[in-house]
Amino acid sequence: MSDIGGIIKKELRELLTLQSIIPIMVMALVFGSLGTSFSGMDQASQPPIVGLVDLDGGEYADIVTSTVLNNSDVIYQGISIEEGKQAVRDNNAGALLVIVDGFSSDITDNRSGQMEIYWYMKGTGIMETISLANVNVLMAEINTNLSRAIIADGSGLDANITLSPMVASDNTMVKDKEMDGVNPMVVSAVIDQQNIMMPILIMLVIVLIGGIVISSMGMEKENKTLETLLTLPISRTSIVAGKLIGAAVVGLIFGGIYMIGLGVYLQSFSASTSIDLSQYGLTLDALDYVVIGVMMFLTILSALAICMILGAFAKNYKSAQSLTLPVTLLAMIPMFVIMLSDFSNLSIEFQVLLFAIPFTHPMMAIENLMFDNWTLVIGGLAYNLAFSLATIYVAVRIFKSDVLLTGLGWTREKLRKRMRR
Repeated sequence: MSDIGGIIKKELRELLTLQSIIPIMVMALVFGSLGTSFSGMDQASQPPIVGLVDLDGGEYADIVTSTVLNNSDVIYQGISIEEGKQAVRDNNAGALLVIVDGFSSDITDNRSGQMEIYWYMKGTGIMETISLANVNVLMAEINTNLSRAIIADGSGLDANITLSPMVASDNTMVKDKEMDGVNPMVVSAVIDQQNIMMPILIMLVIVLIGGIVISSMGMEKENKTLETLLTLPISRTSIVAGKLIGAAVVGLIFGGIYMIGLGVYLQSFSASTSIDLSQYGLTLDALDYVVIGVMMFLTILSALAICMILGAFAKNYKSAQSLTLPVTLLAMIPMFVIMLSDFSNLSIEFQVLLFAIPFTHPMMAIENLMFDNWTLVIGGLAYNLAFSLATIYVAVRIFKSDVLLTGLGWTREKLRKRMRR
């Protein structure tokens, strides 16, 4: 039994290290913070926030108005569609409901009453579709109350009209774009494909490159090839330059593969959708692809420099594996957040956190370019450039120091004194 106990203690000492515990704690804190930041999930049980425009004023229009007032939070009620749209935008409401002129007379004449819905998408994340679902519930309630009124009147209308007396046409407002005749769920499906697939692809590229670079550093130390290289009559600057150029080539290769795959993906997906995004300006031109490529390269360069810094402290190939965790975490945090919520709808604390992570910016680049949000694009490019230069500088300083040979916290002089003792 004592032998088993000894083995258990040995395994616990090897497995329960700071390198294994810290990532778990960080992820727990991240998801806990996400839960606080995404407190909007309780919107699913809240009444929708809408605006209402009544251009009819008839008997059945009054039923619609009464249903809306009793089942939602109305932030605008009037006869101006433009004022209603602005009120919806200003209050981040779910939609503007417009009762078209002739609504009541159409139902009386055995035709479906016409309504227009101006849906407002507060953002492009999964969280932002909650308010849209609530408005759909409200529309179903309107239809039910109209059917009850028709049956109670005993007007003898056609059964189809009685069961479905109201027909709504969809118009979608998303950020500064307005799409006539387009359902918001279609727009959400198109944009969600980018908000889900692109962050995942970028995360995989970064994690793959990080693992290769750090493992290579660990293997060089384990095989003593790094020590041999550093003792050769070659300047440390040349060694650093060679490694960085090699890393940059890897970054270019992976960035090129990414851009080719991205272009094919967007073209094939756009062809399979029921709407043409280009007619609403939601498309990418040659300049946009160049910007995405540059941002992707800078991000990969930053990741490579970070991995070279981490790899410098790897003792061997095995220890190098655990050093990939910081890079993996930095790639996973923005991936999850961007998939769930729009950057503009996050708290200022989360916006600062995401902006500080260089891997965030290529994940948001497609959406920002589609909606002409050049402030975030240029800011992301500038930050990624500064971050990559800073990390490269740190990597150069580490390679020029004695840390690679003596370990962290030791100099050659201190090592000699230790060995004399």
